[in-house]
Amino acid sequence: MTHALLIEIGLEELPAIPLLKIVKNIEKSWKTLLTEYHLENDFEFIYTPRRLILKHTAMPESQEDSTVEFFGPPLAVGLKEGVASKAGEGFARKCGVAFEALGRGEKNGKEVLYFKKEEKGAKTASLLQEMLEKWLASMAFGKMMRWGDRKDEFIRPLRWLQVRMGSVSVDVTLFGVTSDTKTYVHRMVSYSPIDVPSIVAFDDIMRVGAVMLQPKDREALILAEFDALESEHGVIIERDKALLAEVVAITENPKALLGSFDALFLELPPEVIITSMKEHQRYFPVFEHGKLSNKFVLVSNAYTDDYSKVIAGNERVLKPRLADGLFFYKNDLKNGLSTDGLEKVQFIDGLGTLADKIEREKNIAIRLLGLQMEGVEAQTGKSNATLEKLMDRAITLAKADLMSEMVYEFTELQGLMGYYYAKALGEDELVYTAIKEQYMPVGEGAELPSSIFCAIVAMSVKLDTLFGLFSVGKIPTGSKDPFALRRAVNGIVRIVMAYDLVFNIDDIIVLLKGAYQPFDTVLLSEFIIERINKSLDANPSVITAVLASKERDINEIAKKVSALNTIVSEDTFKEQFSTFKRVANISKDVDLDGDLHIDITLFKEDEEISLYNAYEKVINQEYKDYDTKLEALFGLKRELDAYFDGVMVNSDEEALKTNRLHTIASIYKTFKDIADIKEITV
Repeated sequence: MTHALLIEIGLEELPAIPLLKIVKNIEKSWKTLLTEYHLENDFEFIYTPRRLILKHTAMPESQEDSTVEFFGPPLAVGLKEGVASKAGEGFARKCGVAFEALGRGEKNGKEVLYFKKEEKGAKTASLLQEMLEKWLASMAFGKMMRWGDRKDEFIRPLRWLQVRMGSVSVDVTLFGVTSDTKTYVHRMVSYSPIDVPSIVAFDDIMRVGAVMLQPKDREALILAEFDALESEHGVIIERDKALLAEVVAITENPKALLGSFDALFLELPPEVIITSMKEHQRYFPVFEHGKLSNKFVLVSNAYTDDYSKVIAGNERVLKPRLADGLFFYKNDLKNGLSTDGLEKVQFIDGLGTLADKIEREKNIAIRLLGLQMEGVEAQTGKSNATLEKLMDRAITLAKADLMSEMVYEFTELQGLMGYYYAKALGEDELVYTAIKEQYMPVGEGAELPSSIFCAIVAMSVKLDTLFGLFSVGKIPTGSKDPFALRRAVNGIVRIVMAYDLVFNIDDIIVLLKGAYQPFDTVLLSEFIIERINKSLDANPSVITAVLASKERDINEIAKKVSALNTIVSEDTFKEQFSTFKRVANISKDVDLDGDLHIDITLFKEDEEISLYNAYEKVINQEYKDYDTKLEALFGLKRELDAYFDGVMVNSDEEALKTNRLHTIASIYKTFKDIADIKEITV
């Protein structure tokens, strides 16, 4: 028999971000518990700011009865001369019966002591206390609270609890709150507890009480109201998904409203206004004619017929924040950009101050600029000397806005405010753009720096952090990467590939390592290679094959992987590849670094001449890319097949054998300049 089950855990307002971080795990945890307690059935998990809810339509009344088997020690061990041994008595105690009640069974071909008993399934109602305690304990919100004189803790204090199974209220106590048949609705409807006569009545009581239970319904309502506001006022509302999820999590009765602020604040950089609205007030920015307007959208949780006071109140709250921002902005412009004070700001223990970091970044940037000078000159039209001065200036000012009043208030705007200040103060466009883009890309798929010059600045920031942290032993382990070094390498890989830059890992390590404490650079090289492996979208064996060629230039690795992966992905490749596997296998004992001289006077078979001529033609051509070179190499299949059919490689004549091995090994070595084909699996 099954029953409907309703569990409502009433709380003080839940913080949205911690809840959203683990909301999927909360649902998964309950599903795991149902499996553990042999009560598997479908359920629905619902959250609002003040409640966590589980709803089952068909919860089993009890667990199913089960048969439990116990296999004990071998009979010869459990029974000595017809008397129970200590091992036998121990097994009987484990089974909860006298030794005489034990039977005999067979396990792994041996006769053993055995016991079987029927276990009656427990009533579900008797299990809910334990299950709910485990469920709440599994919720890893991070920072927790204690309240009253309690020693236990949870994300917020519990205030009411319903555990209803069928027509019965199940007796459960959590954090000192005992279950009953009461709930609470929206505070602007009633502060008093409301009696819930049955599970069926619960949804209607919530609806009348201005509580929209389903998060997806709250989101759909908000978006529909956004559409209506856009249509009515001719505006565009920015639909930030993360902000929308947060607003859904903090409202039970959402209502989208349009507010405004004084247009004089539009003098501020748009990001300052947007950050102030989003981060501090959870407002949605509004755009008109492609530009940020002096309007905003708030999502109210109020329950009222007149929202004018709600709008006015939010407008009053926003005004002083924007006024502060405007004051900071003007003050910072007046003071100018300066790095004074950064020599007192610690970067990371063992790596000095931010002023020290700037100097290291300059060293990296100038060296990288030297490697990429031709491309930067072509892109900017500026001379070598000018570019070096601008690079020095860009790195010098990149962290200067950390000393500004605006960044002190809005730390997330670091770099961006430096861009606005440098631009307003008349710095070169390359300088202020590089300041803005110094942390790009900020994540997977995020925007890249807009030029090679800016890319060098961004790479310098990442490389100094990477080298510096490895030099002081702060190396990522397992899933832990507190300084986002994996993301830094991913960013470097994307930049190098996007701008077709020369970036040999081993050469870069040799070039830069002298500025840091001695450390194991092999670990750093392996770390970068591992990230390249993760970054490239290709058959894993193709990446392994290219890396086995000892190629260490990131850009060349990417090009080789792309070219080889295209060929390996073709439907016909698997059938053809056996020929080239044979080439690799035959060459495995040949010293590829030795003299692979081929003596054409020793050719005896026509197939030897045909293969040699075809191979000579391949290696003597110029190729525009790896794709065409690989096509030519794999195009040797016809000659190779004929060679293997008509030529005995392991000839009894040593000179012939060596010559033929050198022929095959030369082809293999040419492949290996791009990739070690023996590593490919299809």
